Amino acid sequence: MRILGIDPGSLVTGFGLIDSDGRKSSHVHSGCIRLKGKDLVVRLGHIFEEVSELVESHRPDVLAIEQVFVSKNPSSALKLGQARGAAICAGVRLGLPVSEYSPTSIKQAVVGTGAASKEQVQHMISMILSLKTAPASDEADALAVALCHAHTQGTLRALPAGVEAIAFRTRGSRRRTRR
Repeated sequence: MRILGIDPGSLVTGFGLIDSDGRKSSHVHSGCIRLKGKDLVVRLGHIFEEVSELVESHRPDVLAIEQVFVSKNPSSALKLGQARGAAICAGVRLGLPVSEYSPTSIKQAVVGTGAASKEQVQHMISMILSLKTAPASDEADALAVALCHAHTQGTLRALPAGVEAIAFRTRGSRRRTRR
């Protein structure tokens, strides 16, 4: 399976392509889309065009993207959401299924702790994908999103046939079943 991971941003959007069978993954291509100018609409259009071009040239099977998290600045969160939307629309327009993962889930899947630092993520990406040099932070984050998807799908495929639901608990709630 070829996975396109996206770490969205309104100034820098990281992307990472990997091939994975759920157990072993290999690096295909990665980098950053650097967005210039003050006009957000133009930057969003550039994200859409660049992600569309990546999908058309590398033919991934799925697009995996980091979910929005709300930090101290709501305006930044809104811009991040718009950047995500531009990338998602590019993938959907070209027929890709889209999977979303929280920042904590991504770090947990790649480093083993949801509280990992940027440097830890960069180091683990280099180790897992046998890269000679550590990728830039946004590039490493995008590769981490792709690896998170690969690991998640590999785990789901390993479940016994007939397992349809996973039970989980949320803090302060009753036991729920997620399908």
